[in-house]
Amino acid sequence: MSEIRIIPNEERYIEGYWTVVDAVARERRYIGFVESPPLESTRSFVSKILAGAGVQLLAVTPKSEVVGWCDIIWNPVEGLRHTGRLGMGLLPDYRDLGLGKRLAVETIRSAREAGIERVELEVFASNVRAVALYRNLGFATEGVKVRARKLDGVYDDIVLMALLAQDGMR
Repeated sequence: MSEIRIIPNEERYIEGYWTVVDAVARERRYIGFVESPPLESTRSFVSKILAGAGVQLLAVTPKSEVVGWCDIIWNPVEGLRHTGRLGMGLLPDYRDLGLGKRLAVETIRSAREAGIERVELEVFASNVRAVALYRNLGFATEGVKVRARKLDGVYDDIVLMALLAQDGMR
């Protein structure tokens, strides 16, 4: 996995990022989407990040294939601008190899350098690997939305977690 680079997103990687989001979404288990938003919406989202709306790092193979992402988006609301919301995903073949931790650590570090003091996230309770990763990084559980998602007739809780600047990462 050391050959996988963690790099800031660039316009040339938008379609690869979009493809990974779509693949993870279609698994219907890990993120809120069940398919990627339209490519043009994704281009707009990434353009806003590149213009300062947050930070987004990609996991990229030596052949420049995107295999994962992690982003933290600033909250634009007055009084909440010190916070950012984390989202991430990896293609199945790149999970359980430490890559998610590398992505998260580097993205959080970049967000801290950009001035984000509080990183928030929501994770499905059934995604036990992700919950464990976030706890290992120092995130604290702040609440649970019980039966918040119902997909394919199955309920799932959503765990609310946050990492404060003074808490640091583990």
